[in-house]
Amino acid sequence: MEISNLKQIGERLADLRDILGFTTADMAKFTDTTEEEYIQCEKGMRDMSISFLCKAAQRLRVDLTDLIMGEAPKLSVYTVTKKGNGLPVERRHGFDYQNMAYMFSDRKIEPFTVRVPFSEEAVDAPIHMCVHDGHEFDMITKGTLKMVINDKVEILNEGDCIYLNSKWPHGMVAVGGEDCHFLAIVIPEAESDK
Repeated sequence: MEISNLKQIGERLADLRDILGFTTADMAKFTDTTEEEYIQCEKGMRDMSISFLCKAAQRLRVDLTDLIMGEAPKLSVYTVTKKGNGLPVERRHGFDYQNMAYMFSDRKIEPFTVRVPFSEEAVDAPIHMCVHDGHEFDMITKGTLKMVINDKVEILNEGDCIYLNSKWPHGMVAVGGEDCHFLAIVIPEAESDK
């Protein structure tokens, strides 16, 4: 995300937290960050992952779109998002995530198109692992993705799908000499399920 966006999101985090009476320690615990990392997010000094933003939005009782853009989605019957016009969210450096239903209110899932850039260096480097609440469904639409879940490696090609419990460490890298594109559907865990 651009620095100006980080600062705006950070200001919204701080304002909503104040309104609801949460401490920075409360929010840090709920978003699985240290209090120092959380405070850096509120000051716009730290990039925020999509899992962090989803957890923060859930705790602050706002829609993810409201937290990112400063306005709540208003559509409740259906929404159409044309190719390339999703809400950009930088979850990992270089990865291109676009939320494809950001204008629909009260979403039960977060659908993203994702582009993972191919890099020879990334293929040979340790894969960044992440965890987040809920489940995730990924379907490869172009290219090849090396997916690691815990210590298990899966190679996914165009048309292949994977469904996983996102609480298990998982990471990915494009392989095969080209960028990988996929549809990711993140299914957040309801606060009552925790």
